[in-house]
Amino acid sequence: MNAPQRPPGIDALPIDDPTLPNALPRPPDELPALERAWQRPRGWRRLTAVNNTQVGLYYIATALLFFVLAGVLALVMRAQLAWPGQALVSPALYNQLFTMHGTVMMFLFAVPVVEAIAVYLLPGMLGARDLPFPRLSAYAYWAYAVGGLAFFCTLFFGVAPDGGWFMNPPLTSGEHSPGLGADFWLLGIGFIEISAIAGAIELLIGILMTRAPGMTLGRMPVFGWAMLVVGAMILFAFPAVIAGTLLLELERAFDWPIFTAARGGDPLLWQHLFWFFGHPEVYIIFLPAAGLVSMMIPALSRTPLVAYRAVVWALVAVGVLSFALWAHHMFTAGLSGAALLWVSAASLAIAVPTGVQVFAWLATLWRGRPRLNGAMPYLIAFLLTFVAGGLTGVMLAVLPFDRQAHDTHFVVAHLHYVLIGGMVFPVFAALVHWGPLINGHALNERMLRWSCALMFFGFHAAFFPLHVVGLLGMPRRIATYDAGFGWAGWNLASTIGAFVFAAGVLLFFIEAAHTWRKPEQPHGDPWQGGTLEWLPSEDYGMRSIPQVSAREPLWQRPALKSEVEAGRHWLPGTATGGREALVTHWRRALPQHLLVLTGDSWWPFIAAVGTAGFFLLLTVQWVITASLCGVVAVAATLRWLWDTDRAPAGAQVRVARDVMLPVGARGAASHSWWATWLVLLVDATIFASLAFAHLHVAMRAEVCPPPGARLPGSGWAWAAAALWGVSAAAIVLGWRRPVDMLRRRSLVWPSLSIVIGCLAALAAFALDLLGHQAAGLEPRSNAWSATVAALLGWQGFHAALLLVMAGYLLARWWRGQGAPGPVATRDNVALFWLYVAAQGALTGALVQLLPRVLG
Repeated sequence: MNAPQRPPGIDALPIDDPTLPNALPRPPDELPALERAWQRPRGWRRLTAVNNTQVGLYYIATALLFFVLAGVLALVMRAQLAWPGQALVSPALYNQLFTMHGTVMMFLFAVPVVEAIAVYLLPGMLGARDLPFPRLSAYAYWAYAVGGLAFFCTLFFGVAPDGGWFMNPPLTSGEHSPGLGADFWLLGIGFIEISAIAGAIELLIGILMTRAPGMTLGRMPVFGWAMLVVGAMILFAFPAVIAGTLLLELERAFDWPIFTAARGGDPLLWQHLFWFFGHPEVYIIFLPAAGLVSMMIPALSRTPLVAYRAVVWALVAVGVLSFALWAHHMFTAGLSGAALLWVSAASLAIAVPTGVQVFAWLATLWRGRPRLNGAMPYLIAFLLTFVAGGLTGVMLAVLPFDRQAHDTHFVVAHLHYVLIGGMVFPVFAALVHWGPLINGHALNERMLRWSCALMFFGFHAAFFPLHVVGLLGMPRRIATYDAGFGWAGWNLASTIGAFVFAAGVLLFFIEAAHTWRKPEQPHGDPWQGGTLEWLPSEDYGMRSIPQVSAREPLWQRPALKSEVEAGRHWLPGTATGGREALVTHWRRALPQHLLVLTGDSWWPFIAAVGTAGFFLLLTVQWVITASLCGVVAVAATLRWLWDTDRAPAGAQVRVARDVMLPVGARGAASHSWWATWLVLLVDATIFASLAFAHLHVAMRAEVCPPPGARLPGSGWAWAAAALWGVSAAAIVLGWRRPVDMLRRRSLVWPSLSIVIGCLAALAAFALDLLGHQAAGLEPRSNAWSATVAALLGWQGFHAALLLVMAGYLLARWWRGQGAPGPVATRDNVALFWLYVAAQGALTGALVQLLPRVLG
């Protein structure tokens, strides 16, 4: 990002000095203006809320609802398996139950709940008033909530998926799963992952660009580091499953045989794409929980975290190593010996950075004076359970053992020890620890001890026996079993334990509902924590944004609470009359400019409902209604974006005594510019996944192109590439001239460049398509042709996006929303345009050159 610069007047303030930015008391009229700008919506207008504290609570509550729903499904399954020959549910319904249980737990609870906690807590921990894209947070939440609940309801209409939460073909192909269940999974989960990616982009930009002044990367809370690593992991991991679901749905809907071996496809291709997402996802779930633990243990031990830097590097190491483990789930799939050895070694190596964190927590407990109240019982349960799960993980990383235990209940036990031990117990601990932030009341200690004891002992009673029955040979995903195998006693014990665990969860939620329904009061600081989220706060967050000079600023400067509440730090009011945040340098946390945030709006909610309607109605083939929902979603998104990027050029506002900052920024100084780069990274990863699929089936074919398929002449590809170049050049050359709304004549050339760029892009895509049609491309004939058609379709989708962006930008200009000030929109559209042109040329090169190289 841009080099740190000191804005005008900032030399009067030593950034690393605890000297107050506003030493004098603030005028009393600044507080009412701040309260008006951040006023909380009431009644039905709660649906319009975009503030992180409100959206975060909605997010957490919805994720916990899915946890309960998935838990109910698990109890039904355990009741079915409690004794041999049970007929509580039919085998077909049992298949739906275990598919929905795994899908809801992994996709609708585990990842969303850690993102939800981050949305709620991170701005306070970082000393920010909100995340930089509040409406994006609201959209991500509502898309997840509406789509997730609709997906869960398929269980009540007999159209729930039944192919397992991993949906491996050919069992999920149209031939073996002819109903709509698999389609609901593919389209529903695909767009829920888009919601998760949107949340990750929001969190990444917030962590890097809205930290409090002085909060360098070396002073950032460990949870911030954990979410920074996880956000990056999501951007690389989740696009692979989006590409996989897209390809499998194309096979089911249009008979494109991408995973059908008889026509050149390969079922293992799905496993590569899915597990490239699936195994990093385990650590995407665990790392935020580890970050929360690294925050709670020091607070409850009243001492700083031991080996802070080692813990941070361990988080980074786990994030990197997790991408080397996707074939950990494919040890019996017939991969090469070298690949198996590499993945086995990586599976063992990842235990080292994980162990570093465990020993840092134990050392912190040893050095401090830990209190056995609050979240501590859940943290002890976490340590004992997660370490046990990690040990069985090391066992499964050993190839000979994995071949014996693969697809047995031993793996089920390991998975639950890692996920419940490594994530559920920390999440419940976090709800206890940060619960007072919700309404100022702490949960009852006695009830918490009972709840934790029931959960801990019930969990081990439920899942430890599954290790034994797994070693005795009980396979996964069976609806019943005979009495002669010796599994009955162990399964009965497991079922009893599951109900005891559920009783502990129920007790926790009863106490939480009782406590969080009480009237609000100031939350105080019940644990005497050292980080910024315990500063006094209202709907607008903290009264003024603190100057930070230590990792535990409240321990280092006890007077910070009163100083912040008195408005003696940064931005004590509202400089523009609206919602605002400080943008600071990504590494050194020097103030850069003032960011004006968008306020509450119906548009994110409408866009999310339209998006959910488009995907879900497309599943049942209501094409016209689904298309209308898609139009509504696009229109609502464009309307909410219309309110952004309005800052006048060169405007300066006062953010502290003798310190003026510009309002908004462009280029590399703009938060939206970096968010666009992250979107392009996701887009490029999806494209890389589609290209990998094409490469995989091409290398698997005996002849490329396969019999019956042929390439178009190279002239088509050269002409299309040239037109993509013309399109990019038109944008670059046309936008060198400034656009000034005071002189309409200045709009002519930039507008003409957009029109030329659009025409060239459409012509380039049309040439690609016509060339392949002239060559007789038939996607239903073989997998190679199907992947070529998928690549062309992906590029066509981007060409359509260029048309929408061009129309939006022209409308803004000609309606008076253009420069000289607001140019971030233009910069971001230019970035996307250049990317699409490069992707179009690369698509043609990949399809044309690969057969010649293989030949």
